[in-house]
Amino acid sequence: MDYKVESINDEMDDFIVDFHGHKDSLYEGGLWKVRVLIPDGYPYKPPTILFTNKIYHPNENMVCLNAIDEAWSPIFCLMNAFEVFLPQLLLDPNPSDPFNKEAAALMMSDLAVYELTVKEYCEKYPKPDNEAVSSEEKTTDEELSEADAHSSDEAVVAKPNI
Repeated sequence: MDYKVESINDEMDDFIVDFHGHKDSLYEGGLWKVRVLIPDGYPYKPPTILFTNKIYHPNENMVCLNAIDEAWSPIFCLMNAFEVFLPQLLLDPNPSDPFNKEAAALMMSDLAVYELTVKEYCEKYPKPDNEAVSSEEKTTDEELSEADAHSSDEAVVAKPNI
């Protein structure tokens, strides 16, 4: 799979990766930007991966992906996160241990509506750079970028584990 990687402030431990929804999942066709933060203890400590655009999933929200923490081992590399962990998360959501309680409840009570909602999110939020973005979404992206510029890495890394 092809990935576009952009460093943040020319740092090797903080960058954005364009991540495509897995071919056999409800997220197929979507393109997410995820921020990757490499901790000082890497590879013994897992990277922190943050979705920067909205995703509808029982185990995630717009921001934080800490699901890797439980399964991480120093033998893994970043490609494992993008080739194994993220696709597995999208293919096999776990509504019994939710971060997004609304998505989990909908998945368990009305799977058809849940799947429709996932597809709506895929059409609305994760878009390739060459597709038009509404001025409302641009403002949200600019505000997120500005908020990131004023926040410290400690604040971002200190997200609660899932």
